[in-house]
Amino acid sequence: MEHPGQFCVGITFKSGSIFVRHEHSQLSRAIDSRFQAAGWFSITHVLHSQADLRNAMNAGQCIAAVVIPVDFSRHLASTGTASIQAIFDATDVNTTNIAQGYLQGVIAQTNAQIQAQWRAAHGVQPTLIGQVNLQPSTWFNETLDSRNFIIPGVVAVILALVGAQLTSLTVSREWERGTMEQLISTPVTALEVMLGKLLPYFVVGMVDAVVCLGLAVYWFGVPMRGNLVTLFAATALFSMVILGIGYLISVRIRSQLGASQIALLVTMLPTTLLSGYTFPIDQMPAPIQALTLIVYPRYYVTILRGIFLKGSGIADLWQPLLGLLIFAVVIVYLAARAFHKRLD
Repeated sequence: MEHPGQFCVGITFKSGSIFVRHEHSQLSRAIDSRFQAAGWFSITHVLHSQADLRNAMNAGQCIAAVVIPVDFSRHLASTGTASIQAIFDATDVNTTNIAQGYLQGVIAQTNAQIQAQWRAAHGVQPTLIGQVNLQPSTWFNETLDSRNFIIPGVVAVILALVGAQLTSLTVSREWERGTMEQLISTPVTALEVMLGKLLPYFVVGMVDAVVCLGLAVYWFGVPMRGNLVTLFAATALFSMVILGIGYLISVRIRSQLGASQIALLVTMLPTTLLSGYTFPIDQMPAPIQALTLIVYPRYYVTILRGIFLKGSGIADLWQPLLGLLIFAVVIVYLAARAFHKRLD
């Protein structure tokens, strides 16, 4: 239930946000100012309900919420202690730990300031006044278990490895075996060649996805809170991107060894380094964060974690889904135009 005088203030933390709900008081405004003065946070916008906060976290717009109760100042003045709640989006364990450390630092500075003001006003060292405590609470990954953060990303890594390595050999194998002339002499069109080469691997990729997702849920115990239809739709789009890239490489490079090495370079490295699977995107330098916008695995990893841990739906994931769809359309179009039935 909302209390009169409460409101929410958005505070950015790197590319995420921290949302603060507090009373109208001089002390709470001073805490706001200290958040901004710390250099890690800046007020951005206002929220008005718990539902707004949950929606913001589901959409990935914030990484934490600092809740200052409506009776915070009164309780601190009467008892000498008061508590502030910190709610974290723990889908990214590393970012959660960093944000919690920053918040603890701000609260420690606030305690020191309150005690210094008391000492200046009364001339004695306070024994009780000025103890503000931070009570952390985690959403979506309540135990801060790193496997819940890592294993969904492993699904993307496996699909990228298997799909790209298999399809990168499809056409280049024809050149090395000397059977390209026979393929070109057949009445099939270039589009039919592409579909014939890729459809079997698409089925293999989807089977691999089912196996990996089943192991994640039933073997490793990763919670599955979202919609399976959305999950498999995103997986199909990601598979189309991976298979299309592998096919493009296979058409352009006539050596199986060369094609497989290039496929490894353009699929595995972005998936492991720039997708947020290994390193949180929020903690990357600004130019690298901008670069990740054109890295297709970023969108799939975001979708996987949102569906697994948050139970996010299409309304929450429409941006990464749209990004993945654009990549799939462009890559499939380029792949369809890449193969020509001639020997030059």
